Amino acid sequence: MTEADDSTVLGRLYAAIEDRKDADPETSYTARLFARGPEKIAQKLGEEAVETVIAATAGHRREVVTESADLLYHLLVAWAWAGIEPGEVWAELARREGVSGIAEKHARGGG
Repeated sequence: MTEADDSTVLGRLYAAIEDRKDADPETSYTARLFARGPEKIAQKLGEEAVETVIAATAGHRREVVTESADLLYHLLVAWAWAGIEPGEVWAELARREGVSGIAEKHARGGG
């Protein structure tokens, strides 16, 4: 496993986002997003999700990688805005581990 494969990179990224959210918006993109508020954060998250889907649908492997990185960054920004720690999401994923996706969706009231 290389350092680039290390899943703790998300934890380090989240910590960097937390460190930069109150920085100068003129010098920090993260701070600029926080200064613009949840609507801008949500807009950027949605844009990156769409760009990832488009790249995946077109079969552009490298673009899927780069857009996925953008998507994960913006998702972590959204979590930080909402006060959600990554561990909360990891715990939810662990809770679902080994449960059929169909069964889990039904348990949440989905169809």
